[in-house]
Amino acid sequence: MEYDKAVVNRIKRIEGQVKGVLNMIEENKDCKDVITQLSASRSAVDRTIGLIASMNLEQCVRENIANGEGTERVVKEAVDLLVKSR
Repeated sequence: MEYDKAVVNRIKRIEGQVKGVLNMIEENKDCKDVITQLSASRSAVDRTIGLIASMNLEQCVRENIANGEGTERVVKEAVDLLVKSR
């Protein structure tokens, strides 16, 4: 699978968020603020997982259809990945 620039940019933003949390911890910021930022980071990771899974699923379904194959297996794999990620 090829990852587009949007996915790379999302990961870079997440990296920045996590670095920001680390800085907050090093500066002894209030725990509520740290947790808020960690929660935002987790949400961003979850959304990125969903995006990557959906992009991959779409690609695999298209390939299977083009090859005259069924799509049930790839759909099940994608759902399993999403369930495992939680």
